[in-house]
Amino acid sequence: MADPDQADIGGEPRLRFRDDEPHDEPAVTLDAFLADPGNAGAVRLEAGDDARLLLPALDRLRLVEVGFPSFRDGRGYSAAAILREAGYLGELRAAGDVLVDQLPLMVRAGFDSFAPEAPIDEAAARRALGRYADVYQPAADGRAPVWRRRHGDGRG
Repeated sequence: MADPDQADIGGEPRLRFRDDEPHDEPAVTLDAFLADPGNAGAVRLEAGDDARLLLPALDRLRLVEVGFPSFRDGRGYSAAAILREAGYLGELRAAGDVLVDQLPLMVRAGFDSFAPEAPIDEAAARRALGRYADVYQPAADGRAPVWRRRHGDGRG
């Protein structure tokens, strides 16, 4: 019988945009982590979980996996932004109902690894990620918005 405190992450990420080695430790649920952080290095957030509860432990987490139960559920984007804005540098994986057309916005929010339920062709993913040369607002990816570049300030 599976451990109820260990999240089913569905295996290795299918798309990963990081240079370090993938974290292979199974993710524990947020509730299990909060009850006993122990030496867990990976946590899974489900839709509705409060990412801010992880802020005191960000320096020791290597992987935060964020579940997307439906492509229409955008709460995971907020969780990613909260974690990245707080300084989280580890792997941030979007898992579940992740579609290729969502990848550019997910990367902008801070995701750098993906474990979609349905396979995504890597060439299609790279095309989607390269589709928009310009952005209009600052985000976790650090790209400078066009208005900032237009006014001579290239900061991200």
